[in-house]
Order: sequence, then C-alpha cells, then structure tokens
Amino acid sequence: MTPASVGLVEPRASVAASRGRWWLLMGAAALLLVLDQGVKRAIATNLPLGDVVAVTAWFNLVHVLNPGASFSFLADAGGWQRHALTVFGAALSVALAVMLWRGVRGRLETAAYVGLIGGALGNVVDRMRIGAVVDYLDLHWRGMHWPAFNLADIFIVGSAMLLVLAAFGAETLARGTDRGDAT
Repeated sequence: MTPASVGLVEPRASVAASRGRWWLLMGAAALLLVLDQGVKRAIATNLPLGDVVAVTAWFNLVHVLNPGASFSFLADAGGWQRHALTVFGAALSVALAVMLWRGVRGRLETAAYVGLIGGALGNVVDRMRIGAVVDYLDLHWRGMHWPAFNLADIFIVGSAMLLVLAAFGAETLARGTDRGDAT
C-alpha cells in the first residue's frame, strides 16, 4: 500500500503548489477584506448608527458597533480588548499566511485559511480605524435576535466549518478515495 492509496499527498508537491499560488491566495484574502470593508462603509454611510431597516419578517439591516468579539464577548471589558483583539487578529492572519506559504494539505484547508485571513483582517481594520467592529446583519425570530454580525464574521465562521470538514476528511471522501482499504 502506498501513501497515495490512502489519500496522502506528497509533502513537497503540496508545498510547491501552495508557494506557487501564495500571492494569488493573499490576493483572494485581500479581496475578501476589501469586500467586507466596502459593505461596512456603505452601511456606515447610508444608515445612521443605531438605525434599523426591516428587510423581511426575520432579517433587518442595522448599524451597530461592537467593541468586543463574537456575540459581543468582552464588549464591556473597559477598552483593553480593542488592542488585544487587534493583535490577536493580526497575529492569526500572519500565522495562517505563513502556513499557506509552507503548504497545507488540501483545497478545503487552503480556502479556510484564506477566509480566516480576510475575515480577521476585516475586523482588525475596523478596530484600528474606529475602535469597534461595524455589524449590520440582524437575524431575528419572534422577538429573539441573534447578535448582529457582518461579512467578515461570515467568512470566519464559514472558514471554521471548512476546517472541520477538512479535519474529518471530507476532501478525501469527495475525491472518491475509499478510506476503508487501509486495513
């Protein structure tokens, strides 16, 4: 049985392919960052802070500022969280960019890292620029509201889901490789 028969990729080929596309991957992350910032600018320009526009019975556009992390975690921590979350997001983005340079196992993992970089930097830019993250998407049902979020948050959560899929071997299964032959 060869490593290829169990779905493993030769590390050197993976690294070379990743390095050859690294600038393209960083460009994709930058595109996600620009898209996120463009939507946030449009919301901030056209919707006064605190206003709500009902779009459907379960979805509103809002303009709120979140000084904390996801679900307003640490929102009332006194200000230190702005700097800590900024450093964390920037450091995470650099670490993921280095990992992409070194090579990752597959396309799901690559896409996840690109999404995480774009999303994290989208929120880092907000924290550096205005001290809080602009959130504008509000899902609700029967008076219960999910915490407002933004496009960068969607990139981050979607990327985390891709990493979970990659960890469970979804990419290997999608290629049609039978993992049961390893016995």
